[in-house]
Amino acid sequence: MKNNWKKTFAIIWTGQLFSILSSSMVGFALIIWMSIETESAEVLAFAAIAGLLPQSILGFFAGVFIDRWDRKKTMIFADLFIAVCTGIISILFYLGSEELWYIYVLLALRSVGTAFHMPAMQASVPLLAPESELVRVAGVNQAIMSVSTIAGPALGALFIGMMDISYVLLFDAAGALIAVTSLLLVKIPNPEKAERVSNGIKQVFREMKDGFVEATKEKGLRMLFLFSILVTFCIMPIAVIFPLMTLKHFGGNEFQMSIVEAAWGVGMLIGGALLGLIKLEYNKALAVNATYILLGLALAFSGILPKEGYVLFVILTALEGISFSVYNACFTAIVQEKINPAKLGRVFSMFFSVAVLPSILGLLFTGFLADYLGLALTFLILGSAITLIGIVSFLIPEIKRLGVKSSEL
Repeated sequence: MKNNWKKTFAIIWTGQLFSILSSSMVGFALIIWMSIETESAEVLAFAAIAGLLPQSILGFFAGVFIDRWDRKKTMIFADLFIAVCTGIISILFYLGSEELWYIYVLLALRSVGTAFHMPAMQASVPLLAPESELVRVAGVNQAIMSVSTIAGPALGALFIGMMDISYVLLFDAAGALIAVTSLLLVKIPNPEKAERVSNGIKQVFREMKDGFVEATKEKGLRMLFLFSILVTFCIMPIAVIFPLMTLKHFGGNEFQMSIVEAAWGVGMLIGGALLGLIKLEYNKALAVNATYILLGLALAFSGILPKEGYVLFVILTALEGISFSVYNACFTAIVQEKINPAKLGRVFSMFFSVAVLPSILGLLFTGFLADYLGLALTFLILGSAITLIGIVSFLIPEIKRLGVKSSEL
């Protein structure tokens, strides 16, 4: 299987490109719709919570079943579920009932599908590609994400101005169906199971515990996960108020909002392309630490820009995209190398839940932060906190050793 891994990934990536691009386009169209209609940080925060809460709760359990089930079928059914849900909401909007809570429901249902699709995809990568190529694979994944982030907002802004939101939603359903088609064309192996497992609730919790033990078996892994969770906690409120920063602080419009989103995508494309095209020998754990600092500084400097500093804000956003792309690829590769493939589904889904649940609590205060501290000061404070986390992470020798091959220890 791994001899033909490039062909397999090419087919999968083609489907994922259409799926992620359509999701990015529709997602930005919804952000524009909500931002212009409400100009409320709380509305955007509630939308973010709706899109994260189901996935974060299900993540504790989903990984157990992902590691049991056929991973290809899991991804296919998750994509089909997303397509059906999006189609239903599109019909409701078409019938003339444009309610904000419809969007919340749609985001929540999509989150359910993503709770199974994303960990299943990440857990399948080590079974398809050689270990030496995991960073490059992650880099190409980041490049696909970045292309979607660049083109998605532009297309979203274009189509939301040309057609009713009910038609825009159909692009998302179509993208999910294309992803399903690509998965039908490839064979995705499943890890060998040590023993036949029962379906009892006790066994489910036992397997959840096994996943937790696997993820925390080394101090370096524990610290890597901890710092990533802290960074996620800091960045989630910023991600929510990003559109309002353009609209309210810099006095921008829909087009300028899309430029900022595209700048993030360009940064991700650069980072992903470097990792995907150039096979560099470096310590991946140190790369993760360095990207925390770069990301934090870029966010902090964004918070001290004057209202006339929109162009610099775009440039800093691109730097943030580069740092996030490199971080995500290196972090994912470390986990894929260190964790038993039979338990990867549990570890990835559980990590997402543990990382995002505290952040959801933080999102509840996003409106307060934006209204009372101000958008710019929120960027400055949280960006500085991320920078500090990056500095501290360099002082943990166990994290550094995560990025060193066992043969070099």
